[in-house]
Amino acid sequence: MISTRSRAPHGTLSRSLLLVSLVITPGVAMAQDGATGRSFVEEFDTLDRSFWYVSDGWSNGDHQNCTWSKQQLTLDNGTLQLEFAKAEAGERDYACAELQSRTRYGYGTYEVRMRAASGSGLNSAFFSYIGPVDKQPHDELDFEVLGKDSSQVQVNQYVSGRGGNEKMVPVAGGADKDFHDYAFIWEQQRLRYFVDGKLVHEVTDATKIPSHPQKIFVSLWGSDNLVGWLGPFSYAGPVSMAVDRIAYTAPGEDCRFPQSVLCEIE
Repeated sequence: MISTRSRAPHGTLSRSLLLVSLVITPGVAMAQDGATGRSFVEEFDTLDRSFWYVSDGWSNGDHQNCTWSKQQLTLDNGTLQLEFAKAEAGERDYACAELQSRTRYGYGTYEVRMRAASGSGLNSAFFSYIGPVDKQPHDELDFEVLGKDSSQVQVNQYVSGRGGNEKMVPVAGGADKDFHDYAFIWEQQRLRYFVDGKLVHEVTDATKIPSHPQKIFVSLWGSDNLVGWLGPFSYAGPVSMAVDRIAYTAPGEDCRFPQSVLCEIE
């Protein structure tokens, strides 16, 4: 994962409509300073702008060949669509999409149901992040489908700007062919990654586990120069990444929906 991340509005706002519960286990969900996010399940029947922030009008650096544009993010029958398309946007020839939470979340279970975009040179991602733009160290947890090979997903994490923890995990049938469930359970001494409910990677070295509360992101973007990582970029028309659900469950709380990985492992 490239270390430069999106700018975001300062401060946080509380959500009222799509929270599954406002109850937090005392001393658990709020244990990390700066973590104010509560458990939720987002199914994108609507887009609550007080809870979600749509990135618009900038790019993350020279490695990115597109500009974030709110025009590239839409809702379609309960599914969030993030599109990559040729369109003049800022200094780039392409426009792309990113959605981020306004609130920071700490330890807990992070889940997404998504279908990645097709195309070499593209990156379809679900991740949590905090960094210098938020006046915090760079901590991050990632699921990324790299355009050069959508039969796999890359998991990774950064701790105070240090990465190098990449692992490639197979996705049965292809990450761009159908919806798949991705989840990570983030604890102080253990980090677990799941694909379609199956444990695919576990980290128990505390020095490789982030500790700072982070915002939740989904994004689709492209690159001309990260050929070794994403594959050579080749534009063949607009493509989209689809997100059916995003959820966060605070530590100690029960699973929030039947398909949650927590319903299987608890």
